Amino acid sequence: MTAELNAARRTAELAALHANPEVDLVVIGGGVTGTGVALDAAARGLRTVLVERNDFAHGTSRWSSKLVHGGLRYLAGGRVGIAHESAVERGILLRTTAPHLVRPMPQLVPLLPGIKTAQSSLIRAGFAAGDALRISARTSADTLPRSRRVTEAEVLRLAPTVRREGLRGGLQAWDGQLVDDARLVVALARTAADLGATVLTRMAAWTARGDYVLLRDSISGEHLEVTARAVVNACGVWADEIDDSIELRPSRGTHLVFDAAAFGGLTAALTVPVPGSISRFVFALPAAHGRVYVGLTDEAAPGPIPDEPQPTESEIDFLLETINTVLREPLTRKDIRGQFAGLRPLLKTDGDSTADISREHAVMIAPDDLITVVGGKLTTYRKMAEDAVDAAIAHAGLTAAPCRTKTLPLVGAVTGAARDRIDAPPVLIERYGTEATQIVSAWLSDPALAEPVAPGIDVTAAEFDFAITHEGAMTVDDLLDRRTRIGLVPADRAAATPAAEAAFARHTTLTT
Repeated sequence: MTAELNAARRTAELAALHANPEVDLVVIGGGVTGTGVALDAAARGLRTVLVERNDFAHGTSRWSSKLVHGGLRYLAGGRVGIAHESAVERGILLRTTAPHLVRPMPQLVPLLPGIKTAQSSLIRAGFAAGDALRISARTSADTLPRSRRVTEAEVLRLAPTVRREGLRGGLQAWDGQLVDDARLVVALARTAADLGATVLTRMAAWTARGDYVLLRDSISGEHLEVTARAVVNACGVWADEIDDSIELRPSRGTHLVFDAAAFGGLTAALTVPVPGSISRFVFALPAAHGRVYVGLTDEAAPGPIPDEPQPTESEIDFLLETINTVLREPLTRKDIRGQFAGLRPLLKTDGDSTADISREHAVMIAPDDLITVVGGKLTTYRKMAEDAVDAAIAHAGLTAAPCRTKTLPLVGAVTGAARDRIDAPPVLIERYGTEATQIVSAWLSDPALAEPVAPGIDVTAAEFDFAITHEGAMTVDDLLDRRTRIGLVPADRAAATPAAEAAFARHTTLTT
């Protein structure tokens, strides 16, 4: 097979599915969990079909903090099991699955007068517990260094805009950071396709049960009936629309987007304790395209589920007020370049605030045999997928090989010396890994493709073309909002839209 996803492949795979609509497994949902399930199933030799009604990472999977974290927060609530699971999965992502997309990142807590000695001791103890988690997960200190106390000068080197008055150094730990959560999802989908999975976006599941799915192609309007030995519902916050036997209690996590210049060259996750909590923090995170994300909130989000959740005014105020407690020059609403919010698919429990509901995932089988996987978080997507496929195999009596995603690199994965030998700019290697050379080759063959898609934006025309020919992008929104994150800043989106439209025009010209 091949890891290329594009319009031509979609047409061919739809024709093949029409000709033979009997499969082992249908996966509904093209977020990180659904693509993870499809990859796990395809890697075990199952004839697998993944359907997504919109685009990859169209929902919650693109609205995360881009953190691959070791579960330290869960220790504060005594949830040792999920904390250990998070640390193990973080190590797999860093070492094997996607080392080009996940990198070690220092986490910094400045010790300012607002943090008293007792709270400082609690944070230090928490970081030490995080070291123990790392060791138990067999992630070496070469990958993620041990936590430590740092000097005032080191704090200001990592976070230049932190207040100096009363600063008495800081506490530093290490965690993982995704270059881009949506790119992880695309890499999962492409790797699943390379292993033989049929991967179809713009394909909605109108009806689903444990052995049958009625699909509607949103491009052609045609319907397709598929029979399956098992069906997995991985629709995240929309899972209860497919399986009405479950009930979710979504919570909203909001982030604000700033220019990196507003933080003076931040190179760590600036970590600010939320007043009154021993386990919640607001983070300022260096991000792609010269930006910093400030987040996040944890607010109940009842009611209908929107395609694009919106931050509330109170959440924006909360994030600004909290992050400003450690900055010399307070940020204002005028400094905000963009904002985004995502909904966590939490299982409903009695009496808990959404901040306290467990992030553990659950795999459930409905009366009609539909298998639903829900809960969890981005870091543990692989284990969620493994458990869902295990359940499908057991429930449907499928014959399949053992799970092998612990040792299966995604397309583009590269580490160590091999990474250093790639003849491409570091920013491309972070996005594409070994495939960065294909972008460079496009630049050399046509210098116009090396031009930025808009002034001041570090994405070139060749990357838009690659998204269309290899990554399944089918619309301008796919290019701006998911294959890149240009669209998080409205002004940047407007500036880059003509280049996105030109990319599709080029592609149409080349293929007609």
